[in-house]
Amino acid sequence: MTMNYFLLQQPKHTSRNQWLSRITFQSQVLVSIIVLNCIAAAFEPDFVFPLENVTISQGRDATFTCVVNNLGGYRVSGPGSQDAGAARVAWIKADAKAILAIHEHVITNNDRLSVTHNDFNTWTLVIRNVKMEDAGEYMCQVNTDPMKMQTAYLEVTIPPDIINEETSGDMMVPEGGSAKLICRAKGFPQPKITWRREDGREIIARNGPHGKTKALAVEGDILWLSKVTRSEMGAYMCIASNSVPPSVSKRMKLQVHFHPLVQVPNQLVGAPVGRDVTLICNVEASPKAINYWQRENSEMIIPGERYHISEKENSMYAVEMVLQIKRLQKSDFGGYKCISKNSIGDTEGTIRLYEMILPTKRPVDPDEYDSEEDIERNTIAEDSLSKGGPRGQKEKFYGESSSSSQPTNQLLTTAILCCILLGTLSSIL
Repeated sequence: MTMNYFLLQQPKHTSRNQWLSRITFQSQVLVSIIVLNCIAAAFEPDFVFPLENVTISQGRDATFTCVVNNLGGYRVSGPGSQDAGAARVAWIKADAKAILAIHEHVITNNDRLSVTHNDFNTWTLVIRNVKMEDAGEYMCQVNTDPMKMQTAYLEVTIPPDIINEETSGDMMVPEGGSAKLICRAKGFPQPKITWRREDGREIIARNGPHGKTKALAVEGDILWLSKVTRSEMGAYMCIASNSVPPSVSKRMKLQVHFHPLVQVPNQLVGAPVGRDVTLICNVEASPKAINYWQRENSEMIIPGERYHISEKENSMYAVEMVLQIKRLQKSDFGGYKCISKNSIGDTEGTIRLYEMILPTKRPVDPDEYDSEEDIERNTIAEDSLSKGGPRGQKEKFYGESSSSSQPTNQLLTTAILCCILLGTLSSIL
């Protein structure tokens, strides 16, 4: 109001024209100042895009991009100085309140940081080989009055890694005992632990609220196995994952110890002299057993030209023992023992090998038979016997030949004698 008042008062010793000219000039200055202020307000620095959060794996490079328009023509006064200067973009670690860079100059003592400017409106902060301590809130700031800024968060992820010092190794337990497998892992986010069997079989849990349960996968740092059986023996995989590739795993071998067990599929085996024969025993033992064959007189069988000994592994604890005897001799018949021994105990199975007599086929004498049909019947009977047919079948065929002719002859003879007797009696009477 004061300024307006002086503008409206005509000074003494001043003509009216001079006074009007001075008013016009001062009005133009005021209008110019108002217009410039409006223009400056309309073209103040402003962010084009929001600063985006970044999630990156440890060891890789993180990038923040800040885009600011109308920065080049905006000037600010430095503190304690009358000189005007252009507005600047600064990068700040907000949670630590540490200035990282101003414009393109890195302030902090960190050679992994760099700032680039495209000479227009884009400033880029690059953090190379990101570490866990780099995580936090970052700020892009413009030193206007009042100050303008925008923030974003850097999250550093770490792939899972199994802590060997806190993780179980291979384990041995007696059958019927309990096993506690532990797997610990580190990473960010905290990894999840999943247990699986290497052979793809189900994991058996007996201490849950529902009693005995089976599952292909079990989650948790600790895997409890109680009342362990030999079927649960094998390798278990501890798999750690947290959505940051790659997942990692560790293999743990569970060994279940038990007394050897021998099962004999055929305890009585027959074969003729000169043939080959195979004797089999199935053995289950853990730890691994020493297996061998003996005769019933405790004589150990040594592999050689006629004796072939082999083993076939069916599982971690099951073995098939095979003894093959070539070209059987009379001395080979008798009892055989398959013996299995380990550090817990020993056991044996017994097989008796006996001689099998095969029936022989004797030559056919044509003079013994009345017709070709009888010869053919006898040949069929002999073949049946040689193939294990029922005994006495040949006699049955012989019986058919005599029963078809002998009764008929006896009837004819009896009839003739009756006729003769009747004729004699008639002549006497």
